[in-house]
Amino acid sequence: MTAFDVIQAIVIGIVVLLAAVTAFRKLLPKTATRVQARLSAALNAPARSAWMRALGLRMQPKAATGSCGDGCGSCGSCGPKPVGNQPDVQPLHFRPRARP
Repeated sequence: MTAFDVIQAIVIGIVVLLAAVTAFRKLLPKTATRVQARLSAALNAPARSAWMRALGLRMQPKAATGSCGDGCGSCGSCGPKPVGNQPDVQPLHFRPRARP
């Protein structure tokens, strides 16, 4: 195996790992946030070194603001909007094109 083959395998491995992490975060956002919070808490333990604690603090997931407008969906209380606030339904009118 040449040095090029080793570097190529490392680069491809990193690309595949990043793609898997991105897909995990897109498809399972709540699970990804829980995993990130657990890893952050493990790194931020008092028995860890200063650089590990700093890394744990940086890895903490963003906290939801608690307002229903932020779209996080973490509380499950956003739900569908009441029926009275929906706009009036307007019918579609199809017109034939004017021929030149």
